[in-house]
Amino acid sequence: MKKIIYALILTLVVVSGLVFANREKENSKKNTPKPAGGAPLSAAEIKAARTKWEASPDGIFFKKWEASPAGVKVNAATAKISKSVKDFAEMEAVVTSLSLPEGARLGFGVMVEMAKEDYILAFGVEQPGKNIMNFKSEFEQLRSLKVNDKIIIKSHNLSKAPKYAYPIVSGDYVERGGKIIYKRTPRKGGC
Repeated sequence: MKKIIYALILTLVVVSGLVFANREKENSKKNTPKPAGGAPLSAAEIKAARTKWEASPDGIFFKKWEASPAGVKVNAATAKISKSVKDFAEMEAVVTSLSLPEGARLGFGVMVEMAKEDYILAFGVEQPGKNIMNFKSEFEQLRSLKVNDKIIIKSHNLSKAPKYAYPIVSGDYVERGGKIIYKRTPRKGGC
């Protein structure tokens, strides 16, 4: 009797895995936007899309925010480190807070000071490990950071949003005391 129950459970697990894998494959096909003909967008198409967005309510709101004192401050801070981000260069930072601004929905992150400006250093939502028996947190070493710790950061992405009074730096690499404490693993299949 036990053998039959184990066989049924095993069959259920295998079938569920196949159904789930097939659903993920179908969802990824549906969610991947492709330009007409599969070719990359031309400069004219990109400009037309940007113009259309700027005329939308969200675009108008964003443009007003950029012209406001808060937007000007964020743009100035963004300009100070944009070349380092573009070059994926090392940037020295000091941890100023172990929590993000109230209401932030960026996942795990800390506040840092670089080039005499404050930035949000965001790492995103923690992804579960590939090995379910591995209980170590992806951000375990980052959680050991303390206020006033001096760190080295490398990032591929710098962004801004009207909701935040600071530029948002995506944490791709963090080093403290000459030791790497975080390095983002590249996603499979590209970006």
